[in-house]
Amino acid sequence: MSAYLDNIDVRNLGNLELLAKQVVEGFIIGLHKSPFHGFSVEFAEHRIYNPGEPTKNIDWKVFARTDKMFTKRYEEETNLRCQIVVDASSSMYFPEVSKQTDTYLNKLRFSSLAAAALMNLLRKQRDAYGLSVFAEDVSVHTRARSSTKHYQLLLGHLDRLINNPERNRRTAAADALHQIADSIHKRSMVMIFSDMMEQSEESDKLFAALQHLKHAKHEVVLFHVVDKAKELEFEFDNRPHVFVDMETGEEVRLQPNQVKENYVAQMAKFKEELKMKCLQYRIDFVEADINAGFKPILQQYLVKRTKMRG
Repeated sequence: MSAYLDNIDVRNLGNLELLAKQVVEGFIIGLHKSPFHGFSVEFAEHRIYNPGEPTKNIDWKVFARTDKMFTKRYEEETNLRCQIVVDASSSMYFPEVSKQTDTYLNKLRFSSLAAAALMNLLRKQRDAYGLSVFAEDVSVHTRARSSTKHYQLLLGHLDRLINNPERNRRTAAADALHQIADSIHKRSMVMIFSDMMEQSEESDKLFAALQHLKHAKHEVVLFHVVDKAKELEFEFDNRPHVFVDMETGEEVRLQPNQVKENYVAQMAKFKEELKMKCLQYRIDFVEADINAGFKPILQQYLVKRTKMRG
């Protein structure tokens, strides 16, 4: 398996901890060749030097390697808190896979591995992290901690999500996010993984819930998890298909080309409205295509973290 592990290379989700570690190790190696070069392997122990600070704590060895000034970071410095929120409604199990199938990702598997990788990176930064899982209600909600025992507990929750898919489980995202907002008592980074497949009449309630998180002074990132080729671009062979709504069980029989043009236009409109609403409420919107890898997720964490510490 490649050291730069991306979701295209995932063949077995049996060891979520190992996969998360490999995703993060590959990401850190990749940082050396990116605009984030300053975040080297040592970034867990350092922060960027601010002009005017005492120079006694500058790490000159790191400066010699990176040409950037970092000061050594000490345990007593305040670390960040991150609440990772995963939508586990039935639509997130698209594309549907059997329990015996480990050869590719669906939206829930992608979100779970992305969440595990984020937690691994948060641990490296000594940041605290919690996990919330919702569908029709909030089934998991933990406070932010940074211990190894806590990490193992959260990996266990994610592993159960991957291995126990359920059909006909609807989402009640608005109610769940209000509940989560009420449960986070300290300013946090809130990273939400969802396909946002809410009934259109519920969208105002959903954004009111997101606004609730912002009102509580949290920094909110929405990862819009999609299978871009199938869900946005409707790339299916033009032959008869039966399309099944995974949340209601409703079936539609048709040939893709009969509806493709209209479908693609409607999904583009949906995505644009979602982006504009996020912009309006100052929520970071990140498209998370399950076929495009994990780098955008981990990169967004570093960007947001830098802003919050600034």
